[in-house]
Amino acid sequence: MSSTTAPTEAAVLQALRSVQDPDLHRDIVALGFVKDLRICGGNVAFQIELTTPACPVKDLMKSQAERAVRAVPGVEQVTVEMTASVTASRPVLGDKGMIPGVKNVIAVSSGKGGVGKSTVAVNLACALHRAGARVGILDADVYGPNVPLMLGATGQPQVVDKKIVPFVRHGVQVMSMALLVAEDQPVIWRGPMLHSAVRQFLFDVAWQNLDYLVVDLPPGTGDAQLSLSQQAHLMGAVIVTTPQDVSVLDVKKAIRMFQTVNVPILGVVENMSWFTPPGHTERYHLFGSGGGARIEREFGVPLLGQIPIEMPVREGGDHGTPVVVSAPDSAAAQALTAIAAKVAQRVSILNAE
Repeated sequence: MSSTTAPTEAAVLQALRSVQDPDLHRDIVALGFVKDLRICGGNVAFQIELTTPACPVKDLMKSQAERAVRAVPGVEQVTVEMTASVTASRPVLGDKGMIPGVKNVIAVSSGKGGVGKSTVAVNLACALHRAGARVGILDADVYGPNVPLMLGATGQPQVVDKKIVPFVRHGVQVMSMALLVAEDQPVIWRGPMLHSAVRQFLFDVAWQNLDYLVVDLPPGTGDAQLSLSQQAHLMGAVIVTTPQDVSVLDVKKAIRMFQTVNVPILGVVENMSWFTPPGHTERYHLFGSGGGARIEREFGVPLLGQIPIEMPVREGGDHGTPVVVSAPDSAAAQALTAIAAKVAQRVSILNAE
């Protein structure tokens, strides 16, 4: 047994003050991230509780903490456990618009149809779940609800204590208009009817302790978007686009709409950015290039990532298994996983602010 004096709690905490959260720009001790510090002789163990399990820099912070504590005199072994407790967004005026069982509502929208908005939404939800978060997805695209198909959810949901029980697919809680009406029945709703349906989906569903509720909105800037922003407290919005100029023009309208109703823009996702033929490395920009970067420059909203065109994306959506689940090593899945981490990062930053 070593005769070296055992390190003190004060010395360990002082060393950990050198580790900063790069997003919140404060050290992990001041932020209250260090939990359950235990010292037994030269052995030091503690937890670092982050604000999201999808933190893109958690491995870096863990290694920095280990290195800092090892440098403390008397320390022989360091054990760091990374945990997370997702912070909840809060509206300025009390709890108005807060959905029971939901910490953060993230809207996924697009200025026009056909850009892969629902594909991004379901993969974002699945990627956040795979990172360790509790996630739900609400298909609010009442005119073209595709989320159940993309997640393989079928059948009629149960009602318990006057609450609709969501399906669970790939670990994600799922609710959609497509689960409540016949497959070939059109939904022709406007105004008050749509407003009432959106409210029921938000507040009459038994969401279970969600860190994030991803809401897949219809394309455009119509009644559903306005109804959602009026009834629920939205943490922020993710805008999906493609590289061509016409999509960029429509995205500008979507951004202005959310800004008008005081919903923060978490960022822009550029889908269908390029195509690389199998066995090749050259990228073919079938829909042009630079649309997402142009939006980032003009509006000051971050470009969260670019997603290439790949067959597994389409196949996963058709077969009910999103690409981040069916082919996690594919380029598209890796891009979507990185986008999910950046969305979680943005949510944590805005909640802290």
